Amino acid sequence: MQRAAGRGQHVTDRETAVETIQREMTSFARRARAMAGRMHPELSLVSYTLLSHLDEKGGCRATDLATHYALDKSTVSRQVTALERAGLVMRRVDPDDHRVQVLHPTEAGADILAQVTVSRRQAFQERVGDWPEEDLVRFADYLLRYNAQAREDA
Repeated sequence: MQRAAGRGQHVTDRETAVETIQREMTSFARRARAMAGRMHPELSLVSYTLLSHLDEKGGCRATDLATHYALDKSTVSRQVTALERAGLVMRRVDPDDHRVQVLHPTEAGADILAQVTVSRRQAFQERVGDWPEEDLVRFADYLLRYNAQAREDA
């Protein structure tokens, strides 16, 4: 039985595969956090993720962000406050319910999001640029499958 497969090694059993996946996903998350800080000093990985979601959805409530990402409301509140102070997010009254405030990226927020997104895509392209298309498609499918299961478990 092979343990703790590393670079250039192959996983030979289920237990080692799970250990390797956990270790590699942790490493991926650390690199993603570090990359987010280098891309833009005002955008932590969480801030980038929230801003990206607001942009994708055309705005939403802070409670919707907390629910979607399974984050504590206070965590989202701190992140949103920081994004507002940086001029990257603004609140608008919901036209259907004037008691509700909907968060939207500002023009500056959308611009920074676009810049960071281009930089992140370039970094990913550099990392997987020599992978065969079938490997990329398989990897994308596995990530979709993994994240779909995580959403079902939440």
